[in-house]
Amino acid sequence: MTIKVVVVDDAQMVRVGLRMIVETEPELTVVGEAADGVEAVSVIRRLRPDVALVDIAMPRQDGLATTRAVLAAPGNPTRVIVLTTFDTDENLYQALRSGASGFLLKVSSPEHLITAIRVVAAGEALLDPAVTTRVISAFATRPAPQPPPEIADLTPREEQVLRLVARGLSNAEIAAELSVGEATVKTHVARVLMKLGLRDRVQAVVYAYETGLVRAGST
Repeated sequence: MTIKVVVVDDAQMVRVGLRMIVETEPELTVVGEAADGVEAVSVIRRLRPDVALVDIAMPRQDGLATTRAVLAAPGNPTRVIVLTTFDTDENLYQALRSGASGFLLKVSSPEHLITAIRVVAAGEALLDPAVTTRVISAFATRPAPQPPPEIADLTPREEQVLRLVARGLSNAEIAAELSVGEATVKTHVARVLMKLGLRDRVQAVVYAYETGLVRAGST
């Protein structure tokens, strides 16, 4: 099955480079491009790609507002990967809250980008390891709030899995850490998301740090 991609960046050379990387894989194809956020919303709604690669800093409308507009459209099939340098923690925080399913630094390798597109197109979410580190740093100095009451709905193993997700571990890494099968981990993650009313593991990471369930340096 072909994965359709739209590339959104105000720099033409960046768009050309991203197109070249994406189309090195036979099952991936770039079906459209946009040079700013307003154009991007129109292009994405018209072409309905599986994945949109969206830069944060763009004219007319930034990538965060663009992401929110795309995801708010009724029946939207597109999942968004935000590409950024994350120059400020505020950008990071707002990006994580924008609803995107993937977050990659622009210095990520082409291989990592391809993996991210496949993961997000399959309905999963992906955080660049460096992004997870920034999440930890952003919440490290904040006072620890009281964990919300819905945490009590989690089993001890589900809470353990949530903590490992918040540390940036993949399902395979969590499986190795807990000495269980990867399918078991996927089931635990799905139950955590359902019980806490979260869309994906990106929201789970933010939730874990915002609620004080996980603190910098905790295990």
